[in-house]
Amino acid sequence: MGIPRAWLGVFVCAGCGGGGAGGPDGPHGPHPDAGPPPTGAGISADHPGDVGIGSDPRVIFADDFESYGAAADLTTKWDDYYQQQLVRIATEAPNVFAGAQALEFTMPVTVDEISNAVSKYVSPEVDVIYYRYYSKYESTFQITGSSHNGSEVSAHYFIDGQATPGVPADGTNKFLIAYENWRDDTGTNAPSPGDQNIYIYWPEQRDNYGDHFFPNGDVMPNTSIPNNFGPTFVSRPQFVPELDRWYAYEVMLQANTPGERDGRVTCWVDGEVIADFPNLRLRDVDSLTIDHFSLSLHAHANDVETRKWFDNVVAAHEYIGPMVPP
Repeated sequence: MGIPRAWLGVFVCAGCGGGGAGGPDGPHGPHPDAGPPPTGAGISADHPGDVGIGSDPRVIFADDFESYGAAADLTTKWDDYYQQQLVRIATEAPNVFAGAQALEFTMPVTVDEISNAVSKYVSPEVDVIYYRYYSKYESTFQITGSSHNGSEVSAHYFIDGQATPGVPADGTNKFLIAYENWRDDTGTNAPSPGDQNIYIYWPEQRDNYGDHFFPNGDVMPNTSIPNNFGPTFVSRPQFVPELDRWYAYEVMLQANTPGERDGRVTCWVDGEVIADFPNLRLRDVDSLTIDHFSLSLHAHANDVETRKWFDNVVAAHEYIGPMVPP
């Protein structure tokens, strides 16, 4: 672990919760409105430097990438990794957030679609998950158009290890979110790496290949159509991270109670809420539960070789928050 090489703002929040793996009526019971999402440090406050966080009973999975001799060892903790020749365990100080090692994905110059990833199945499956990780884009990143370049959390989107793109969610088959950055094909909508957003497959999706939710409430495609995030939705400014800078990203996915619109997706950067999407219908049956998460760097094409790094990954039943200094 060690002391992080780049500390960003950390604010400790006493008694932070906001979610959990169910309500008072059991694991699939109603999710009461917990009010504003927590900020600052959550589980991480009990584990300065993330030391011992993987053994916390609230934690599902943790990886600081310190235990690997090479990328081939990733499968000792993760279930799969893809594009093995483009995945590396980085040891250079600027490319590691904490400790001595981090995960590195390379996107080469290509006219063909490439997707680097590490993925993990969740067992037992859950209704609510929080997923925190540190990440940094290389300064050369300029991918435009469709690019999955952050994290993914999903329910039954992967069948026998295979993704199911282009098959809409219908309330019984699957749902998926990806916490990532987006630029249009021309790259003119935002500076690189693009607007932070949630890419989502859900039963009310507007496009067969999924929608994008933005912090200000826009839903793409057809942003002129109002969102359906309900009266408690708070519009927030669009957020574009800086290149060549580490951030703590966290996303919460809460499946709705079937028949209710109490699903929710909340996004944090450095312990501050940058987007919160309540009033969601993600499923119509309670057997559709969260079973998978991943990290990725994907593009349909790329003009300039670039890299992205990930470090200090934690998945949990409760809010995690940024790492607290030891």
